[in-house]
Amino acid sequence: MLENSANPPAQSRPAQGRRRILTGIALLLLLLFAGLGTWQVVRLQWKLALIDRVDARVHAAPTAPPDSKQWPAVDAANDEYRHLRLAGHFLFDLTTPVQAVTVRGSGFWLVTPLCQNDGTIILVNRGFIPGALGGDSGYRANRASSDACSTPGLPVTVDGLLRLSEPKGGFLRENDPITGRWYSRDVQAIAAARGVAGVAPFFVDADARQASTLGPQEADTPPVGGLTVIAFPNNHLVYALTWFALAAMVGAAWWWIARRYQPPREPRDDAGA
Repeated sequence: MLENSANPPAQSRPAQGRRRILTGIALLLLLLFAGLGTWQVVRLQWKLALIDRVDARVHAAPTAPPDSKQWPAVDAANDEYRHLRLAGHFLFDLTTPVQAVTVRGSGFWLVTPLCQNDGTIILVNRGFIPGALGGDSGYRANRASSDACSTPGLPVTVDGLLRLSEPKGGFLRENDPITGRWYSRDVQAIAAARGVAGVAPFFVDADARQASTLGPQEADTPPVGGLTVIAFPNNHLVYALTWFALAAMVGAAWWWIARRYQPPREPRDDAGA
């Protein structure tokens, strides 16, 4: 009596069920890992383009800063690390020391308002001074008069990089304006603590070796500019290769399991042929 070849033997049906389940899981994982790898490739291209844009900004000739009408539109994507040239005079008595850790060790950034010729104010990080010298003790927490820019000062020109404000303090440490402890360059908080209005929502990191950034009391410990750290972690290629490798491993595992769970071939009945 011939068996119906359209219906596989009963003992092969569980194996076929397991094979379908494993195939579905493998397909989902393969699509997931391949999709994540593709997304990392897209992120890699974006990161490389960002690095190129920032590098072009940093090494470009300095230009005028955004005016007050443009301030609301200033953002990281289009403006951070732009090379600017400021013209005006410093309000050295309103300098705020902000704790910093640099390649030169721990110390302070000296953040000082610069009154531009149009009456607006931009905070300038004039540079770094070592903490071992007790740099912060020489700067009192002064407040400005009603019109800060009416105070005369020596005209200066300062080149530097546009940086976005750093609100909310540093890692696990909040700014404390009352005690004069600053852990980040929070533009609005520093401006409020110093009583100055009309301040740009960004600050400028001064370039290195600029005599115009030297305050009247800093001949012995001049602030060191040009220490801006420009670093963009770029591990997207590693992540992409990892996801694609996992996708390949899933494909190989599925191929091995699919062969293992193939239903047995039914014997041919040559006599009845």
